[in-house]
Amino acid sequence: MGFELDRFDGDVDPDLKCALCHKVLEDPLTTPCGHVFCAGCVLPWVVQEGSCPARCRGRLSAKELNHVLPLKRLILKLDIKCAYAAGGCGRVVKLQQLPEHLERCDFAPARCRHAGCGQVLLRRDVEAHMRDACDARPVGRCQEGCGLPLTHGEQRAGGHCCARALRAHNGALQARLGALHKALKKEALRAGKREKSLVAQLAAAQLELQMTALRYQKKFTEYSARLDSLSRCVAAPPDGKGEETKSLTLVLHRDSGSLGFNIIGGRPSVDNHDGSSSEGIFVSKIVDSGPAAKEGGLQIHDRIIEVFKLLRDRVVSIRLFQLYCLHDPELACPGAVAGNLEAP
Repeated sequence: MGFELDRFDGDVDPDLKCALCHKVLEDPLTTPCGHVFCAGCVLPWVVQEGSCPARCRGRLSAKELNHVLPLKRLILKLDIKCAYAAGGCGRVVKLQQLPEHLERCDFAPARCRHAGCGQVLLRRDVEAHMRDACDARPVGRCQEGCGLPLTHGEQRAGGHCCARALRAHNGALQARLGALHKALKKEALRAGKREKSLVAQLAAAQLELQMTALRYQKKFTEYSARLDSLSRCVAAPPDGKGEETKSLTLVLHRDSGSLGFNIIGGRPSVDNHDGSSSEGIFVSKIVDSGPAAKEGGLQIHDRIIEVFKLLRDRVVSIRLFQLYCLHDPELACPGAVAGNLEAP
């Protein structure tokens, strides 16, 4: 709503005035067409009229208004008189320092703090009034039997009645007690709603944690069974009764950077000389329609012996053992997916 022109020390540049209230701009906002107005002036106008106050363009919404920070900083550096100059304050401060000055200005209006008075005076006169002039100032306690504080007015007029004072005091205490009960009930209701919300969130989190734990336990069990089956299949003695092996060399053409199969395995045993150890690198998955999925090519559980890189990294030669589990038809020897083989 702007600052009054007569409050400023000296003349104010016309460019710093609002075109609506014709006062010095307060929290200036600019329209897309470049006009500047006080925030308190232009916002109600735009909400109600939906256009620029200068009538220079079509529809305008409040979200199209922008703060003009450089102009605001310039206005905040202007010298302005105290808002209580009429009450006697002669201070002139920078506009940006005005709120701080008003909080401690001696000429600001202040109310007497004695219960039952409520007189409004200048801030600098309040203490003297409460100490020397206020009729509601305490002067001691009643010695007639009620023991309640006596005010200067009651003592001077001799109008203190213990029964009436006790009833008034009891009424005040009952009112305060009622207010406290109401506030307590409100806080208890709010705390109850918050507690229910937190309990529901905790229950949901616990349920999700349990479901996640079950899923991972199921996966762990499946992978353990697969690894155990693979180990039993590979470690069976090659006596011609349970399994057969053969050595193959395959040439695969890489497709989109992948050879089309995954591997699992670890470091071979240093004491293994016959190839019967379960340690090593094995094929665990063959991607459908991939380079390794052709008929007569790789099979799951094949043990990779060597990998050679040929023809500018796009063709890979793989030497491997193919293993056939014949002693147990139901032993599928599945393997876990460990990642695509990349040629060196």
